[in-house]
Amino acid sequence: MDGITIALSKGRIFDETLPLLAAAGIEPLENPETSRRLILPTNRDNVRVLIVRATDTPTYVQYGAADLGVAGKDVLLEHGSDGLYQPIDLGIARCRMMVAVPAGFDYQRAVRQGARLKVASKYLNIAREHFAAKGVHVDLIKLYGSMELAPLAGLADAIVDLVSTGSTLKANNLVACEHIMDISSRLIVNQAALKLKREALAPILDAIAGVVQR
Repeated sequence: MDGITIALSKGRIFDETLPLLAAAGIEPLENPETSRRLILPTNRDNVRVLIVRATDTPTYVQYGAADLGVAGKDVLLEHGSDGLYQPIDLGIARCRMMVAVPAGFDYQRAVRQGARLKVASKYLNIAREHFAAKGVHVDLIKLYGSMELAPLAGLADAIVDLVSTGSTLKANNLVACEHIMDISSRLIVNQAALKLKREALAPILDAIAGVVQR
């Protein structure tokens, strides 16, 4: 496609990206929550939006199936960001990557005593680097959802997961005990597209950057 293709995931990222795209003069003509289409037209004939899984966004951009996209820092760190230009931290979809444990579990004491902890997460790379930097021995268990269930069922001592309001942790009698990093979403751009489609991409990037800096 000679035009511009933008990869976005449904939900919070899509909703919070809409005002940024509007500032760049781009408005999807269909709502991805109600449309069955995975390629959405926009008010500009040369711009389309691909609806992809959040974890697939970097892949579509990296291999040139999309020229740009929006991905969380967690996804970029966990799944890799080789070959991607990340010009703007959009400051949207903010949350925190945290270690959480059952209420009453003395995490700090366990760490001090050198206990080998079982930790469940879908962010194994992030968790591995975090605990390695602290010198904490862990057995990592890969899960894809309902992370809060792991400690309750006795599968793990702790979890590493994204925390927004903390209400889900509280509802499951878990507490966040250690902050790993702040997370927000980034604009990512295919490096080849940045050169070959600079004339079309530059106004979009400049408009989005202008809104973010306000």
